[in-house]
Amino acid sequence: MSHLNARTPSGDDVTQRSDLKPAFGNDLFERVLQRENLSAAWKRVQANKGAAGVDGMTIDEFPVWARAGHWPRVTTELATGRYKPSPVRRVEIDKPDGGTRQLG
Repeated sequence: MSHLNARTPSGDDVTQRSDLKPAFGNDLFERVLQRENLSAAWKRVQANKGAAGVDGMTIDEFPVWARAGHWPRVTTELATGRYKPSPVRRVEIDKPDGGTRQLG
């Protein structure tokens, strides 16, 4: 397993990464809450015909809820650490062997 060592390869054509920044910075959460990212996520939910969550809100109901002023409150709660999500909705699905497993 010597190919898994951390030594630098030899040779003239070896390029090393000069920026040793982590993949995720301290501003990751702020970037997640940016309008462009939220919009992209919403488009994916719509395209996947997302199911209602534990609150029962459908994808058709969400835009009305968000425009009614609830979304800024949620983003503020997320940013300040005050958001408390509802428990995950769990359902049992059948397994091929006859048993069931929880999905949530």
